[in-house]
Amino acid sequence: MIPARDVAKFRNAVPFWMSLLLVPVAVLGAVQGGWTVILLPVVTWYFFSALDAYFGLNLENADLETREAQLTWYKAITLIWAPVQFVLLFWMIWYVSGADHLSALERIVLFFGVGVITGTVGINYSHELMHQKDRGERFLADVLLAMVLYSHFRSEHLLVHHRYVGTPRDPVTARYNEGFHRFFPRVVVQSLKSAFRAEKEKLARRGDPWTDPGNPFFRYWALQGLMLLLALLVGGWTGLALFVWQAVVAVWQLELVNYVEHYGLTRKHLGEGRYEHVKPQHSWNAAHKASNWLLINLQRHSDHHYKPDRRFPLLQNYTEAEAPQLPYGYPIMTMAAMVPPVWRRVMNPRVRLWRQMYYPEITDWTPYNKAMTPMPR
Repeated sequence: MIPARDVAKFRNAVPFWMSLLLVPVAVLGAVQGGWTVILLPVVTWYFFSALDAYFGLNLENADLETREAQLTWYKAITLIWAPVQFVLLFWMIWYVSGADHLSALERIVLFFGVGVITGTVGINYSHELMHQKDRGERFLADVLLAMVLYSHFRSEHLLVHHRYVGTPRDPVTARYNEGFHRFFPRVVVQSLKSAFRAEKEKLARRGDPWTDPGNPFFRYWALQGLMLLLALLVGGWTGLALFVWQAVVAVWQLELVNYVEHYGLTRKHLGEGRYEHVKPQHSWNAAHKASNWLLINLQRHSDHHYKPDRRFPLLQNYTEAEAPQLPYGYPIMTMAAMVPPVWRRVMNPRVRLWRQMYYPEITDWTPYNKAMTPMPR
């Protein structure tokens, strides 16, 4: 008989397994076609937004003394997802490429939805895994990122974003008044450059050139090349095109989330290129229960930047007095970000209130308001 406490641990972790519900939705769209091809984005965005409205906020915090052994069922979903996504993605490529009942438009719409889940779930889980010490977990993060052709995100996130968040040196921090449609092409280019530069500088400190085999970019390129080759072998040129399309959508989903997470928030400049330490106040927080189930507490982003090594079940929620709060969960906020006038109407007043609350001594925000601050060389 299973001990009651083990049953309780499993029951508490089960809501975070809701991402698996997207797998049969994807298969249904491929097999059935027609209107079902739109279900993946509908479920991911609208269904979880409705669940947020129903379940409300989760303001409770896990005990930080919880031992690693007690998190088995939480860790399991992040370990399971990589092989699940791999099988689903390449089965979809194989099946859809040869499915006569699907029109070209249906295939495009269906793989838009696939990109929504490989970005919303896959990249998010890779984010959790890349922060861990275990090599196996970090390898799974690399595999997930290779499936969306964005492997450098690991280097950019760990070496650049966490170090420079809220400063002009972080391409991922969205500037005040910078619309998403300006942010997206900027961050795609700058994050690749900054990630490569960070790894090159890391090797140089050891006295090695960027061509050293220890440069993770060689691993990134090899894994991405394998994924492209597999897509071509499984689905031909149609399969390759569908693979690239879902990768583009996944990256778009990732950068939408990045845009929301730090929009308009800056760390105070202390002079001589120095900035204050990262605090919970430098990330937008969201306590919406259902979308945090889907996103494994990513919306508790204030605590993630404050304590990056915490596993997702232990991430803490912060009150309005401790961290800025989003009015809705990420599904609604990312949709709003696609319409800049709506986004500015919702978020700019909140940014201004945040400035008054945390930095009343700063009277000239002009240097912080520059939307396209160039990255230093």
